[in-house]
Amino acid sequence: MRSWALITGGSVRLGREIGLAFARAGWNVACHYNRSEDQAHALCAELRSLGVDALAVQGDLEDEASCQSIFDTTVAVTHTALQCVVNNASLFVPDEGADFDEAQALAQLKVNLMAPMRFGKWMAALHAPTHSHGNGESANEGAFSGHKAKPSVIHVLDQKVFNLNPDYFSYTLSKLALERAVSLQAQSLAPALRVNAVAPGLMYLSGPQTQDNFNRAASANLLRQTINPGDVASSVVFLANNASITGSTVRVDNGQHLVPLARDVMFVVEELFKS
Repeated sequence: MRSWALITGGSVRLGREIGLAFARAGWNVACHYNRSEDQAHALCAELRSLGVDALAVQGDLEDEASCQSIFDTTVAVTHTALQCVVNNASLFVPDEGADFDEAQALAQLKVNLMAPMRFGKWMAALHAPTHSHGNGESANEGAFSGHKAKPSVIHVLDQKVFNLNPDYFSYTLSKLALERAVSLQAQSLAPALRVNAVAPGLMYLSGPQTQDNFNRAASANLLRQTINPGDVASSVVFLANNASITGSTVRVDNGQHLVPLARDVMFVVEELFKS
């Protein structure tokens, strides 16, 4: 039996890359989407052409009942073969501390932090040991023998959590909380579940960026080259498959987190590239 991965925001951009990487590694993929229905179904068709099964699941991550429906709909198809949830979807709204808006901040916290916490709780319950076999396996583990690594949750962070600047204030707060949750969840949900994260740098046009601004900003890192989203996606699959890693974050950003800036790179790129 193949393992399944559920990817939030899985129909476009990095989520799409992650789904393709899982499929190429032999996993079935459940693609969550909110409004990108056409893209989700197109991706599922592409995944099936790679020889795996795929499922499109709609839902609003701000709402707890909708999150529960996303999870339950997926599990109704996958059962305990759901071995990984990738919390990729994020709400990304520009603000600063001086114009902090509580309603908007709460919306970002619901999507960027609360939804990942919910999926972690439900994954741990799905894979909770019921009774132990003589070899130390739980009943669930014995029933599913197609994947040796324990099931996992993988959060998609942002290099900003290791390289702070005050732009995108509420978004950054939500991602800082999610970064701290990696260790806390790993401790709390063990031994049923592993919890890890990736922290990518700038890969796609962001917010008000122009293409020219992105082209310059995307190479503002130690390696002076753009980040390949496929490298981030393959790192997610690596964490899902590696049985010995939990509580860890892989920074896949060409060293962007080691290039401190006073503001988000899109706002200072002209100064950076002055001759």
